[in-house]
Parts: sequence; C-alpha cells; structure tokens
Amino acid sequence: MGKRKKSGVAERAPAAWSRRLATWVERRSLMLAAAAIVIGTLRIGATYAVFNHTVDEPAHIGCGMEWLSKGTYQLETQHPPLARVFSALGPFLAGERSQGRTDAYQEGAAILYHDLQYERNLTLARVGTLPFFWLACVVVYLAGARWYGKGPAALAVILFTWLPPILAHASLATTDMALTATVGLALYTALVWAEAPTPAHGAAMGLGCALAALAKFSSLLLVPACLGALLAWAVVSERGWAPVRRLATTRHGVSLLAALAAGMVTVWAGYRFSFRGGVPAPELFAGLQYVYHHQTSGHASYLLGERSNSGFWLFYPVALAVKTPLAFLGLAAGGMAIAWRRRGETIWAAPMAFTLAILAVGLYSRINIGTRHVLPIYFGLAMLAAGAAWDWLGHATERKWGPWLAAGLVAWLAASGAVNHPDYLAYFNELAGSQPERILADSDLDWGQDMLRLSARLRELRAPRVTFTPLLSAYLRDYHGFPPIQRSDPRSPAPGWNAVSITAWKVMRLGLTFDHPEIVVWPDRVKKATERVGRGVLLYYFPPSEFR
Repeated sequence: MGKRKKSGVAERAPAAWSRRLATWVERRSLMLAAAAIVIGTLRIGATYAVFNHTVDEPAHIGCGMEWLSKGTYQLETQHPPLARVFSALGPFLAGERSQGRTDAYQEGAAILYHDLQYERNLTLARVGTLPFFWLACVVVYLAGARWYGKGPAALAVILFTWLPPILAHASLATTDMALTATVGLALYTALVWAEAPTPAHGAAMGLGCALAALAKFSSLLLVPACLGALLAWAVVSERGWAPVRRLATTRHGVSLLAALAAGMVTVWAGYRFSFRGGVPAPELFAGLQYVYHHQTSGHASYLLGERSNSGFWLFYPVALAVKTPLAFLGLAAGGMAIAWRRRGETIWAAPMAFTLAILAVGLYSRINIGTRHVLPIYFGLAMLAAGAAWDWLGHATERKWGPWLAAGLVAWLAASGAVNHPDYLAYFNELAGSQPERILADSDLDWGQDMLRLSARLRELRAPRVTFTPLLSAYLRDYHGFPPIQRSDPRSPAPGWNAVSITAWKVMRLGLTFDHPEIVVWPDRVKKATERVGRGVLLYYFPPSEFR
C-alpha cells in the first residue's frame, strides 16, 4: 500500500507543478512577454557605453543622414534605406546633418564625432534599432498566440530575447535586426493572408514584404524561399496539389492585387518617390545591381582556419552551431523532432520550413561574413524551441523527464547569455572553447567593437606607442586617447606593444588578404599573446632588447 502511494506521488508530482506553471504562464502571457521585452531592452541599452561603433555603423548612419537632411539617397545604395534612416533619425533630431564626405564610412564617422558629441550621437543612432527589436518580439508573440496559444507565445518571446545574437544586433545601428523583424512580419502576414485572403490582409502582407525589402535586399531571397518551402512542405505532406488549389481562388487573387499595390507604393515611398530617367526609385535598381555584383564576385571570409573569397558551404551551419546557446539548440532540436512527427500541421510545418529555407539560402551565399546575415532564422527556431518546451511541460505524466528537461534547458539558456554580458556580439557557446578565432572572426567575433577597451588598457600600461592596423574608421588618437599608432607589418612585429585585431589577422592577414600566400603573418608564428583585450583584440609585448 505504501509502495503504491509512493508510486502515485511520483507520478502526480511532476504533473502538478508543470501544470500549475503552464497555467500561470498562460494567464500572464502578455505580462511575461512585455517584461521580457523590457528586460531585453535594458540589456541592450547597457552595452551602448561599453562598445565603440563597429565597422558598418558609420556607413549606415551617413547614408541615413543623407536621406533625412538632403532628401537624396546616392552616397551608397548597397543597402536599402529603412534601417539606415532609423539609425540616423536620433542624431538628426539632435541637430546633426550630413558632413559632405563622399565616402559613406568617413561621412558617418564625421557625423558621430561632430562637435565632440560622439557618445551622444552613437547612443542616439543605436536607439534607432530598438523599434525593430520590439517589432520582432511582437511578431513572435502574435504568431505564437495565433497558432500555438498564449503560453507558448510568451515562452517564445522570452527565449528570443535571451539569445545573444539577437541582443547583439539589436544593440547596433545596422540593418540586421531590421531584417529579422521585417522578414518575420512578412512571413506572419503572408500566413494570415493565406488563411483569410481579405483585401486588408493582402495589403498587410504587401506592407510587410515591402518593409522587408526596404530593410535589406537579402529579404528578396529569404521571404520567397520561406514561403516556397512551406508550400512545398504542404504539397509533400498532403501528397497532392490541394494546398496549391486552396491558394488559387478568386479571393486570393483579388487580395493579392491589394498586396502588390501596397507593396509597390511602400517601396517607392522608402526611396522618397524618386524618379529619374523614366525609372521610379532608380536607387533601388542600382542597389540590386551592387548586391548582385557583390554576390558574384564574393567577399573575403574565414572559417576553421581557412580563407576564401567565394564562401564556404558549411559556413552558416558551423556558425549557428557555435554562436547559438546549446540549450536553445537542444530545445529547437526537440521542436524539429515534434515538427517532423506532426508535419501535416501548419503550426509545426511553418517554422520548420522557414528554418530550412533560410539555411538553404545561406548555403548558396558567397558572402560569409557573419551569422547576422541569417539572423531571421531565429524567428522560426524560437517557435520550435518554445513549442518543444511547452509540449514537454504538458506531458509530465507520460514523460516524467519532460518538465525537468524543459526547465533545465530554459535555465541554462538564461545563464549562458547573462554570464556573457555585455559581450553578446562575440558570444560563443561551449563548443568553441577558449579560442573561438580558430573557428570564426569578422562580425561574429571582432567587428572593431573593442577600441574603447584597448584605449583604456594602453593608458593603464602607459604605452608610448602601439603598432596596430585598425579595422574601422575612427578618431582613435584624437578622440579616444590612443598613443601614436604605427601600422603593422604583416611579416614581423615591432618593438614594444603590438595590438592585433582578430579580423584583421584571420580574414585580412594584416593587409595581405590573398596576396603573397607564401608569407606567414607574424601572429601565426607567435604561440600566445600577452593578453586579450575584450573579445576581439590580442595584445603582444616584445622587449626592444630583442630587436637589437
């Protein structure tokens, strides 16, 4: 009798606490999601004063300022204007204007440092990315609530806001968080339209897709790939063309016209209704041509000790494997397993199809310079991860391990991000070890963000000079207090202090890139740096007596 009682308690206890937890989360889902967004915002804001601007931020600020202060968009059209305008809006409202430089990076730097208001201008520029972080969270919640329920929706938002890659790019005045938010919006509105093809839903879908196109040109591949993958998934799952026939209705056709009209007007408005040579928004087509040339010509990239100008097939799978917290990967893997078992259900098929499609687009890309280029993949993965955690919580009786596994992974995810604050940009999980530069560099590790830390350390050391090849356009000596800087020689270090940007070393070979492959740059020959400054800079000291 006692044994049966003990057995009964063992079976009921997990069910009881997990059921109470699930009920509590569901009743307070909106409050929990809002709290997660607020906490995420505070974590993002706490990074502003720690890190100087990264490589690309000045260019985005400079081009956005041109749009605002001159009413043109010709300085550099490689990226569309939406995120750039938001990045420049804060400095613009504070009185900053274009400075007349012809190079986008130098123009942005001149704006940032104008009137010695660097900290203010950089903070205001970065605040312009927060609306996209909030939008991404809102879309995650709306999608989760619509197809999974309020409890899983809140959990998805919490998991999403705990991801270091999301926090990292939400803290910078760049285009990647805008891409993530607007691609998520485009996919959500497209699914709503497919279920209820009203003209209003069609116009919403057109607006969502247009905003994605105005955020970053890669959305023009990502959104169709995701929707195409979902349709293909449905055709295979139902073993027929019924999913296609359900979309080929008069209602869908009429509402699609509303989508096209809303989308075209929105994109043209994004380019200020420019019209030259009989072409509306000529900057759009110039930008697309620029991106096509960039894709076909490639970009210097680095993976696992190798360099390439045409990219690596495994770049994004490897990058995601080491840049995503292992706990989140475990939850997402559980969601994928459930999605495969229940592949006929749209709520599981959609995030799975979106994840696979974005990864497939990444495999095709010849521009492998950061996980940020596939950042929208976390939209689908957050849904899968939350779905798995919620499923495990709800099956405590059948699977006693489920609630404990879900709770353990969620706690691990929370801790893995918190202990790495504020270094979300250079975050790597446990698989990368103590030298992540053996795997990745560039915007996954060193995007030039540690110049403030390097300046402070050089002052502490009272270094009379430093040999260094900076990665970004910055007033290092005139504003940030660097000692005199001597440019690095790839062949040998200089006497005294030598600072090495990991990206300048691993990707660019201290300026040689792919030239003179017979030369082994000197950091490759030195076994260990004197110290690491932040996450992205190595500091070496060589006594002058060794050079006599």
